[in-house]
Amino acid sequence: MDNQVGAPETKADLAQAFNDFMHGFEAFKDTNDRRLAEIETKGADVVTVDKLSRIEAALDANQRRMDQIVLAGNRPSLGGVSRGASEHKSAFDGYVRAGDEAGIRALEKKALTAAAGDGGFNVPVEVEVEVMRRMALISPIRAIAGVRQVSAASFRKPVIAGGPATGWVGESDTRPETNADFTTLQFDTMELYAMPAASSTLLDDSAVDIEAWLAEEIEQVFAEQETHAFTVGTGTGMPKGFTTESTVDESSWSWGNIGVVKTGVNGAFPASDPSDKLIDLVYTLKSGYRQNAHFVMNRTTQAAIRKFKDADDNYIWSPPAAPGTRASILNFPVVEAEDMPDIDNATNRNAIAFGDFRRGYLIVDRTGLRVLRDPYSKKPFVLFYVTKRVGGGVQDYDAIKFLRFAA
Repeated sequence: MDNQVGAPETKADLAQAFNDFMHGFEAFKDTNDRRLAEIETKGADVVTVDKLSRIEAALDANQRRMDQIVLAGNRPSLGGVSRGASEHKSAFDGYVRAGDEAGIRALEKKALTAAAGDGGFNVPVEVEVEVMRRMALISPIRAIAGVRQVSAASFRKPVIAGGPATGWVGESDTRPETNADFTTLQFDTMELYAMPAASSTLLDDSAVDIEAWLAEEIEQVFAEQETHAFTVGTGTGMPKGFTTESTVDESSWSWGNIGVVKTGVNGAFPASDPSDKLIDLVYTLKSGYRQNAHFVMNRTTQAAIRKFKDADDNYIWSPPAAPGTRASILNFPVVEAEDMPDIDNATNRNAIAFGDFRRGYLIVDRTGLRVLRDPYSKKPFVLFYVTKRVGGGVQDYDAIKFLRFAA
């Protein structure tokens, strides 16, 4: 049985992991200060550099440990949610365990739900809601993006390029004619699937919470696939990622493109005052978007920035204030998305994104999480073909900016 954060031993584990992380960060600062001092005199000692690398690896490991404990604490047993009280849950349990379609087919027919036998059946609402809640905890882009549920295959959103026209007008003044540049954004939902396998022993064991097992099997893989698509998706057969949108230099920004600030160095930060480029990126974003803005980058990029200091010799990267919270850069939270590009010798890498993703990126979820039971393909195991439909794309091109590692 998974430990819960509310359990005393898990609280102690979480406190210990956080304490180890904070001690590690103090050791990181001391070692990095030594490295910087050595660079100014005779060059960084290889022993110091190696020690710093080991401390950084330990910091990352402690961060992952804290995240896992917090996630476990947010994973209550689905079986505790009105178990036995839901007619749908009872019928679904019979279908998953024994392949009994009669009960669930009758319920979906009664509810006028389109559910042909070869397309599977809807999971109970309680399970779907809990799976989506968990995915918001472990999918970094879903956690900060705008999310809308729809019942159709696509969602169309009329928008005014550059934002709605606004202004003041006197009580008796003539109202100006509407002369806005309307456009329509369309977000098509694509099918995402996972196929966990179960043994007959597992399915026959009445002590096993089968809905919880199924949710745990699919939530992580769904979250990983979603994060990949929301970040670098092509828009063909999957949502379109924000990094694959058209870009343009911020000085000539126009609707339909994401603005870019360049570091001035191909594949790197400038050697002198590198943190200034992050400040430039922050203030490229309009103040209305900065209030809910996040940095998005991968782990190696965050590790590079962790070493930066401002003009007052303070580190610009700050550790999480408490378990379950985010690290920050320049007081803005950092979201770690491993699908973001690396900083490397290649030019034109948009390795850092900054913006209000709740306004900038829209995730469209079609209601319904479906399961098709397959006891034949991989005997003696039973496969479960689980599908959901999801779409996504940029909805406000002025709400997200990139830092491009190029001259």
